[in-house]
Formats: sequence, C-alpha cells, structure tokens
Amino acid sequence: MNRLRWMAAALCAPLVLAGCGFARPPAQVEAPLPAQWHAPLPHGGSLASLAAWWRQLDDPLLDELIAAAEAASPNVASAAARVAEARSTRVAAGAALLPNLDGSLSASRGVSGSSFGSGASGGTGGAASGSTGGGSGSALSAAAPITTLQAGLQSQWEIDLFGRLRADRDAAQRRQESADAKWHEARVAVAAETANAYFAERACQQQLRVAESDARSRGETARLTDLSARAGFTAPADAALARASASDASGRLTQQRALCAVQRKALVALSGIDETALEQKLAAAPAQRALPAVGSVASVPAQAISQRPDVYAAELGVAAASADVGAAEAARYPRLSLSGSIGRMQFRTSGFRETLDTWTIGPVALTVPLFDGGTRAANAEAAKARYTEAVALYKANVRQAVREVEEALVNLDSTNARAADADAAVQNYQASFDATQARYQSGLASLFELEDSRRTLFAAQTARVSLQRERTEAWVALYRSMGGGWNRPESPAMTSNPAHKVATTP
Repeated sequence: MNRLRWMAAALCAPLVLAGCGFARPPAQVEAPLPAQWHAPLPHGGSLASLAAWWRQLDDPLLDELIAAAEAASPNVASAAARVAEARSTRVAAGAALLPNLDGSLSASRGVSGSSFGSGASGGTGGAASGSTGGGSGSALSAAAPITTLQAGLQSQWEIDLFGRLRADRDAAQRRQESADAKWHEARVAVAAETANAYFAERACQQQLRVAESDARSRGETARLTDLSARAGFTAPADAALARASASDASGRLTQQRALCAVQRKALVALSGIDETALEQKLAAAPAQRALPAVGSVASVPAQAISQRPDVYAAELGVAAASADVGAAEAARYPRLSLSGSIGRMQFRTSGFRETLDTWTIGPVALTVPLFDGGTRAANAEAAKARYTEAVALYKANVRQAVREVEEALVNLDSTNARAADADAAVQNYQASFDATQARYQSGLASLFELEDSRRTLFAAQTARVSLQRERTEAWVALYRSMGGGWNRPESPAMTSNPAHKVATTP
C-alpha cells in the first residue's frame, strides 16, 4: 500500500510542478513619446477616418489601381505566406504542451519450428541383412507457417515543469501576430507606392499640357516673326531668337513626353494592368482632384502610432524575445516525460489462433542536465541579448514613426499654405504675359520682353505643378506614417484572415 501511495504521489507531482515557470523580462516596454503633435493633424485627429483615406479623393480609378497592385504584389504575397508559416509554427508550439498519440499496425508471416526423427532396431549378434527386424522409424516436421498481426497505440507527454514549452508557445503566438502586422505593413506600402505612381502620372500629364501650351505659343510667335522678317519689318536676329525659343520648347515637350511614358510603365508594372487598358482608364478618368483640407487639431501620438503595423510588429518582437528568454532559462533545468502504450497481438497457424493484449504506463523519465560545456547558459545569455536588442529596436521604431508623422504633417501644411501663392503667381504672370503679347503685336514691346515674360509664366506654371506633386507626396507620406487603414487586433475594426483581404483597398 505504501508503495502505491508513493507511486501516485510521484505521478501527481509533475502536474503540480507544471504550473511553475521562470520570470521573464517585461513583455511590454514604454517608449518615449511627446505629449502631443507639434504639427497639425488631418481629420480633426480622428483615427477612424484614416480607414477610408483614399475614398476621400472620390477617385474610383485610384481605388482600382491600389486593389490591382495589392493582388499583383509579390511583397504582399510573401507576407501572406509568412503569416501562414507563422500560424503553423504557433500550432506546432501549442501542440507540444499536449500528449502525442501514435498508432501502429503490422503484419508478418513466417515459419518457426523444428524437425526430428526416432528409430529402434533388433537383430542378432551383428548380423547384417537388408532388413530390420522388430524396429520402426518416423520423422515429424513442425514447420507450419505462422501469421502475426499487431496493432497498438503509443503516447508520450513532456510535462512542462518549468514553463519552457509554454514560453515557446507564447513566442510563436507573438511572432504570428507580428507576421500578420507585417502583412498589413506590406499592404500599406504597396498602396502608398501605387498612389505615388498614380499622382506622379497625373502630375506628369499636367506638366505635359503646360509644355504643349508653351510650345504652341512659342511656335506661333516664331511663325509670325519669320513672316515679319521676310517682309522686312523685323530684324533677322529677332526671327532667329524666336526660332531658337520654339526649338527649345519643342525639345522640352519631347522630353516631357518621354518622362510620362516612363512613368506610365512604372504604373503598369505596379498594377499588373495591360498598358493599353490602363491608358484607356486614365484617359476616361477626370483630371486630378483637389486633396481634402487639413485641420489643425492636436492629438496624443500614442493613439496614432499604435495603428502603425511596423510599430506593433516591433512591440510584438519584444514580447516574443521575452518568451524566448523564459524558454532558454527553463531549458537549463530538468525535463520530465511520461510515456505509455496499449496493444493487441494475434498469432495464427494451422487453425490455431491466440490473442494477447498488452499495456504499459511509463517509463516516467526525468532528464537532468549535468554538463554541457556551458551551452544552455550561453543560449540563455544570447536570448537576453536578443531581448535587449528588441527593446532598443522598438523604441527606435517609435521615435522614427513620430518623426515621419511630424515631417509629413509639416510638409503637408507647408504645401497647403503655399498653394494660394502659387495660384496667384500663375494668374498674375499669365495676365502680364497676355499684356506683353498684346504690346508686342502692336509694336510697343520687343521680342526679348515677350520671351522673358513667357519664360516667367512657364516657370510659374511648372512650379505650381511641382507644388501640387509635392503636396500629394506629403499626403501619401502621412497615410503611410499613420499606418494607413490598419487597426491593431484589439480594435473591432480589425479582421483576422489576411487571405480574405489581399485584393481589398485600404
């Protein structure tokens, strides 16, 4: 009876000890953040409106291009594959906490037996004759075939005494969530790159129209000046200047067309849409729309930064590294495993059949690390070093995120403030050019004055297009720095299956 009690206590003790574990470093750390933004925020600081960022532009073609780019992007596909891989790793790590069960079936057929003989002889004093008398002999062969059938179940369970397996499971869970966050980061990056390419295409076309208008104007002036020179009313030098100006404008126009062609091919490569079909879509789309206005309401940075996938992934990296430290520390201590099996074996031979049932519990194996040359201790120190690195990377990531948001807000605010001045400059330079052209046609202004006014107008028009392009870049940079349309998993707006969202817009 005492022996049975001791065995029961020995079997139950691991279940009690399984609740034990080593203290891990903090899974979450604080990152330094300013109290508020030092630049204006869009949408009154509302984070929910970021989810419909691109729809604010009311540009269906942009939405279509972003969806096509996400579906065609190898980066998004790779990130989705890493999510699936991390999910499988997490399932395997969780399964290690449970007993495993394996089944086996086997069949064999063979011969097992022996042959033997017996005999007696009788006769007189060494008489030899061709026959035996009073004797008999026989041979018996016991070599009948035997069929053996076996079926069994084997189970083994490592009892998590010091929390190593739980730490591995937690690390795998954090890495799966991190992979999911990086998948969202890939989507945001693709959307931002596609939007930049789309806005660059629109700006290029707008600059092309400016170049075409300038080339037409200079060409017409050159034609009229040449006619006047042939009639003797204009000096040949003025006609040469007009022709040079027209050639210069024609060269710029050719260069601008080439730039637009290159830009369009970049958009084709991103979206995966056939170039002819894309040209038709762009031609049918209306001109570039104005961007939504930017407010000047401050907000707490942590609320905005928390929705950045890269920041969240770095935060999860800290949690995973913390779990790794716990697993490495637990690996330095004993490991306990319990195994058992049940089985049935059947023999068949010459009409004979015999069945045997077997079962075992054990052995209960305790593996105690005695000497490994410092390997386990070194692994624990390496895990702690990786944890320290993860904390540093997380804090640096937060600082970089704050910087990117601040820069995008400053640039967006600056371009917004300069827009009115750029429009006023173009309007006034256009009025000045029109007046100078009228004076030139009436003979009150020289060709040099006309060309100088034309150059000034062209420069102002080009500057306005560049400013609009700069503003769209700042707008896209703000979208990316604020995490796009992504929300952290604890938010109800977050869905959990990346495979269902690859082809959707942010």
